[in-house]
Amino acid sequence: MKKGVDRRSFLKSSALAGALGAIGTGSVAALSSCSSTPKIQPLKEPGSYYLPNLVDMATDGKPLKAGIIGCGGRGSGAAFNFLNASANVTIVALGDTYADRLEGLAEKLKKEKNIDIAADKKFVGLDSYQKVIDSDVDVIITATPPNFRPEIFKYAVEKNKHCFLEKPICVDPVGYRTIVATAKQAQAKGLCVVTGTQRHHKRDYVASYEQIMNGAIGEITGGTVYWCGGMLWFRDRDPKWSDLEWMIRDWVNWGWLSGDHIVEQHVHNLDVFTWFSGLKPKSALGFGSRQRRVTGNQFDNFSVDFEMENGIHIHSTCRQISGTEGGVWEFIQGTKGSWSATSDGHIIKDLKGTEIWKYDHDAEKAKFKQIDPYTLEHVNWINHIRSGKPIEQAAETAVANMAAIMGRESAYTGKKISWDEMTASPLDLMPKDIDMTKNMAETQNGYGAGKEFKLPEFIHIAGTPQGNQTR
Repeated sequence: MKKGVDRRSFLKSSALAGALGAIGTGSVAALSSCSSTPKIQPLKEPGSYYLPNLVDMATDGKPLKAGIIGCGGRGSGAAFNFLNASANVTIVALGDTYADRLEGLAEKLKKEKNIDIAADKKFVGLDSYQKVIDSDVDVIITATPPNFRPEIFKYAVEKNKHCFLEKPICVDPVGYRTIVATAKQAQAKGLCVVTGTQRHHKRDYVASYEQIMNGAIGEITGGTVYWCGGMLWFRDRDPKWSDLEWMIRDWVNWGWLSGDHIVEQHVHNLDVFTWFSGLKPKSALGFGSRQRRVTGNQFDNFSVDFEMENGIHIHSTCRQISGTEGGVWEFIQGTKGSWSATSDGHIIKDLKGTEIWKYDHDAEKAKFKQIDPYTLEHVNWINHIRSGKPIEQAAETAVANMAAIMGRESAYTGKKISWDEMTASPLDLMPKDIDMTKNMAETQNGYGAGKEFKLPEFIHIAGTPQGNQTR
């Protein structure tokens, strides 16, 4: 992660500075109706932590040519987020496991942005990521199924490419270690790496983070995070598809590809707590089950108690079951008050429950044209690239990712899982008979001719193979 910037320099350079009081990034004391509010002790001194410069558009500068790896819904969305974030940027190469998804994005780029992707810059197959990275691109945007992302990141950094990695960035300890090692290499090379944990690029979360760092709620003592909603999309199997093709097209429902929804989706909420607190989980004890999922082999609900490294606890709950009570929010308790992000907004209350700060979304909309955090991720990324000021977010995102993995494995095994044993675990969800270096055209029906595709052996830290079970 990019080290802290001088706060005065940040305020001078950021368009956010002009709206400090209006949208609620000033101190709690300044915004409180009580003039006798005591001086608040900050958790961190201003300038010692990172605050992104969330302006509407990236500063114009040198041309940037991007390659998109993974052309499905999120990859297509990220492609347009990148194009909308700045002038003088374009997309020149596309890669996907299957041609129909690639051509779908190519047609959309032509229709909406008048961008023609040359035929020799369209790459299909499991090895398409290498060909995109090896083509004439400056930056890569990765939105494949999550299990493929660590190896793609590793290869891109070897080739000195700036990277945008959609979340989650890993699904198992092997991938986690690959991400952490590659992040160090990216940092050493001065590359810019931004991840898709978009709350880091939402102005309300950034303002809330600054309030908490300024001491608005005192020392953090615990919290709860939630993502409870309906079942996500799924793909019915086409009889012509092999096992592997169906799983990749239906990836969000398969644990080995998505990491399960606690990793794929709920990582956003876990990331808020690890980001705001600066803490790693020491252990996780959880449970979950599979009740209504139509396809795939993963759970549809989890409940996990995390003990953090300083002894405080956070409760995590997530569910993907249609027709049940929903809610996506975070709550953090401190010694002097609490912060919450719910449908009511971002609010800080004192210990008596009196509201003392609230983020002003109306003021933000009046001040800024660009509100979409998916686009602001790319604004910030491009600004770092053009200014020559490296940023590295993968290592920080990996902490939240590992927390989610710990929660999943505790629910799967019924055991208490520690950070130390999980980060050292040999657990690898990638099937051993998948070769990402070979083109799908070299295989039959999307998989090796005459080979039977097998799910990976889920060897958990307890050392007991769980087999190819349907969870």
